[in-house]
Amino acid sequence: MNNDENPRSEQPEGGASAVPDAPAPPPATEVSGRQRLKAGLWPPRLSRAQLIVAVLLFGLGLGLAIQVRSTSDDSALRGARQEDLVRILDEVDDRTQRLEDEKQRLDDQRTELETSSDQAEEARKQTLEKERQLGILAGTVAAQGPGITLTITDPSGAVAPDMLLDAIQELRAAGAEAIEVNGVRVVANTYFSGDAGNVQVDGEKIEAPYEFTVIGKPQDLEPALNIPGGVVQTLEKEQATVLVERSDDIVVGALRPAQRPDYARSSSP
Repeated sequence: MNNDENPRSEQPEGGASAVPDAPAPPPATEVSGRQRLKAGLWPPRLSRAQLIVAVLLFGLGLGLAIQVRSTSDDSALRGARQEDLVRILDEVDDRTQRLEDEKQRLDDQRTELETSSDQAEEARKQTLEKERQLGILAGTVAAQGPGITLTITDPSGAVAPDMLLDAIQELRAAGAEAIEVNGVRVVANTYFSGDAGNVQVDGEKIEAPYEFTVIGKPQDLEPALNIPGGVVQTLEKEQATVLVERSDDIVVGALRPAQRPDYARSSSP
């Protein structure tokens, strides 16, 4: 038989048996695009320059957010009518003018004290005038002058004490010098308590209609109550009716008893 027809594996020299071939490695698993993207993004590899840029961008975004929020707070004025904006501007101008007038008055008093031939008499006159002014603010003396009356009717009993307090604060900011509410004199420490339909001023119950008698410049007091989103609009949302009337002769006659301080004493000899 021909040896070529029955081949045999050749033996290596030295009689050692042949080593079988190693198995082929398994095919590599194909990596998807998402896996490659994830491997490239995480963990992040940020250089120092990239980190600084990220911090700057965060600060810029925070500043823009604050600016947008601040701008949105002025949305009430943005939606106001032109005549309302003009009225608000006039009110600000009037307040500025009042402050300038007060400064001028104090400067004039100082000049009078410095130049008066009888400084003692001039000082006495100014002291009496100051006493009268403080008496009006403290509610111990009656006051008379131009101003307004503010009448609030509350048929549904929805007007809360804080709404009346807002009216007081708005009137004070507009230059009110003396205020009386339903026969109760309003002073620096006046407070409102209770709830809607059961309002108390300094512990004294008052009932609707609530009537404010106010001395001050009518041209300043009335617009202050009618600004967009102000006292009048807030009360009208509660189905209350608000009536503001100007007058050249308002009398605030309700008085507060003068109270002696418990601890404070004059430091003058």
